[in-house]
Amino acid sequence: MGRDLTALFDPGSVAVVGASDDPAKYGHAVASQALRAPARRPVHLVNRRGGTVLGKAAAPSLVAIGEPVELVVISVPGAGFEAAVDEALACGAKAIVGITAGFAEAGPEGLARQQAVAARVRAAGAVLVGPNCLGIADNTTELYLASDRFAPGGVALLSQSGNLALELQLRAAPHGLGFSRFVSLGNQADVTLVDLVEDCARHEATAAIAVYAEDFGDGRAFARAAAAAGKPVVLLSAGRGTASARSAQSHTGALTTSADVVAAACRDAGVELVHTPREMTVVLAALSAGPRTSGRRAAVFTDGGGHGAIAADAAEDAGLDVPELGARAQERLRAVLWEQSAVGNPVDLAGMGEQNPLSYADTVAELLAADEVDAVLMTGYFGGYAASDGGLGGGAAGGSTGGGAGVPDGGSLLAQGEQRAARTIVTHLAAAPKPLVVQSMYPQSPSCRILAGAGIPVFASTEDAARALAAMTVRGAAGTPGLPALPAPAEPLRDAGYHGVRALLDSAGVPFPPAREITDEAGLLAAAAEFEGPYVLKALHLLHKSDAGGVVLRLADADALLTAYRDMHARLGASSYSVEAMADLTDGIELIVGVNRDPRFGPVAMVGLGGVLTETLRDVAFSLAPVPARRAEELLRGLRTAALLAGVRGRPAVDVAAAAAVIERVTTVAAAHPEIAELEVNPLLVRPDGAVALDARAVLL
Repeated sequence: MGRDLTALFDPGSVAVVGASDDPAKYGHAVASQALRAPARRPVHLVNRRGGTVLGKAAAPSLVAIGEPVELVVISVPGAGFEAAVDEALACGAKAIVGITAGFAEAGPEGLARQQAVAARVRAAGAVLVGPNCLGIADNTTELYLASDRFAPGGVALLSQSGNLALELQLRAAPHGLGFSRFVSLGNQADVTLVDLVEDCARHEATAAIAVYAEDFGDGRAFARAAAAAGKPVVLLSAGRGTASARSAQSHTGALTTSADVVAAACRDAGVELVHTPREMTVVLAALSAGPRTSGRRAAVFTDGGGHGAIAADAAEDAGLDVPELGARAQERLRAVLWEQSAVGNPVDLAGMGEQNPLSYADTVAELLAADEVDAVLMTGYFGGYAASDGGLGGGAAGGSTGGGAGVPDGGSLLAQGEQRAARTIVTHLAAAPKPLVVQSMYPQSPSCRILAGAGIPVFASTEDAARALAAMTVRGAAGTPGLPALPAPAEPLRDAGYHGVRALLDSAGVPFPPAREITDEAGLLAAAAEFEGPYVLKALHLLHKSDAGGVVLRLADADALLTAYRDMHARLGASSYSVEAMADLTDGIELIVGVNRDPRFGPVAMVGLGGVLTETLRDVAFSLAPVPARRAEELLRGLRTAALLAGVRGRPAVDVAAAAAVIERVTTVAAAHPEIAELEVNPLLVRPDGAVALDARAVLL
């Protein structure tokens, strides 16, 4: 059920410790906001000098209030924070908001102080937001304990940045978005992002959860909470660079960046990942408007060829499909459009809107009714007639017929017709609800305001409209892939050498060719007698064997094997070697499957095109581990080079299902061994008749 945060969001009484008349102090801003709803609950101001603050009597201490206070905001200098916390707990506080800074963010000594304070708060059965935060607000309970006002609405905003929260509020306003709650996360010494996501998921007035996070804490727990929220979660995250991959010892580690990990967690948990405050507000606006769909087939509808082409590209860049419409749909469109209109997709009025504004509504109706269309993006001049109310107003309104030149007078009639078309579009959408997003050169026009007022997202930017439409679709036929559960920890791996790792994976059902570890010529010849050639010889205990010349393939017999061994040993002087049966490479594709243990999200799997060119080609995909076979197959078929798996230029298709089964086994092993930092099979050879692992390595923590 998660932690009970009632005292935090709907307390019976509030005190602001450090309240001040000085506008330069944060205690002034919080106290000013707290007094906005004096009738909802008692609000006490505390200033060590007593007197009055903001025209209200101030107590010199919490004890002097003379009655218990359920929620205490502390905004005092760092040296006095612990004493203020202790006094709050002694006075019966069940929730504390710590504005004061100078703790974990200041270094080890500050971290130790923070941990001690958090322990005392938890021991008292209370909760602490912060320290080093900028306050909280809950519009549904009239709790205003942040420096700024947040317009009421359905978005819960959980942010590690106060300035970003203010920017998001400013960007949200034009879209009609408001906030149910705001929480400045601060250092998360006690109440964490996960606690807040879980509580906002239970909060009936919250329709969507927006998160800006630099520190996830337990990232896997965040992903679980988001997946279970039952409402949209939108994440803006910082620190998506490549620095974390620089010290990795395997291909998997070198190819796995922080951005990859966060993106994989978001895909698996169904979280909308965004990269800018602008994109966050676009996605939130889309999620607050109308139905979502599990399909990604978009129809682009325009009144100008250029807008249609740009919008089609933007839709595909956003992850949507823009397929050509079928014969039946095209026939129905031709019945409502004129001869020169394009009906393939994009659908282009080609100037008909100037003759008959209701053609916009007629076209939208047909697209919404088409079974092969999951979502509609309308783009171009719509809104311009009502905006100018006098013809084209100098704009290039026309479609494919020449930019609107020569359009007759009668702008007010066009404006009236366009607004009637907007109202008719709203009626059609209500009758056949599908995601519909509009891009207009005139988004503030009366016609577009009719659409927006009915909940249809309207944007000035084509890329914003396309991103919004993508947010209104749910990836996969059954929604999100689902968050994998971690298996129970297994007996720790003691032998992280090549053959030790092979044995571990072999016990899990990962197939390997026969092999034997040897240290001298006698052992080499004995291995050659155990299984037939051709052979492979590998020098062990080298980081990248192929790069060092430590792998020789296709050794036909024992004599060739012995010659190769003597040459390799003379060059490398390895302590041991592996003699292996050479796998049949005919019609095979080399893949890579690896798992890197992230400190926040735990084991993260990577699959992709493998072999010696893995890091050069970088054709890989990521998912939280373990990866079920079904999900593994989706990842493989989503690679840029996925066509190779299906067979090209006369080559047969390979057994992708067999490869996916091996991926499930490898990632499950890695997930069950928390002592393994990196586990990798490269290459995993997949042929038409199955899959076999040709090399493996592990790096222990």
